[in-house]
Amino acid sequence: MITNLTIGDLTIDCVNAERARNFYADLTGWAKTTAFGALALKAENGMTILFWEPDFIPHVPPVWPETPGKQQKQMHFNFQVDDLQSAVVEAIRLGATKAAAQYGGDHFVTLLDTEGHPFCLCSR
Repeated sequence: MITNLTIGDLTIDCVNAERARNFYADLTGWAKTTAFGALALKAENGMTILFWEPDFIPHVPPVWPETPGKQQKQMHFNFQVDDLQSAVVEAIRLGATKAAAQYGGDHFVTLLDTEGHPFCLCSR
């Protein structure tokens, strides 16, 4: 075990970093910034989320649900919300799409962000 280890930042690969950052900024209310030469958000807990456009190969969005032989998800947020249905409606208004495959029943809804990454809105 490494003592005193914390997460400094999280990087999300995407085709359009500005579109992805704007979506998550609108969804969360977190502050837009830049860090390490990338567009970023600063979460309320201080964590930085970087939005990176790989220049060495084109970004391939993941598929949901995960399918053998297809691009797997690279990250997955679970956001806790007080009113699940209202949060889903707002996320869709901001540009998310509801995933065709749902496994959460009344507890969570899987959506896809503007870059195709799956994330969940979960009842608190």
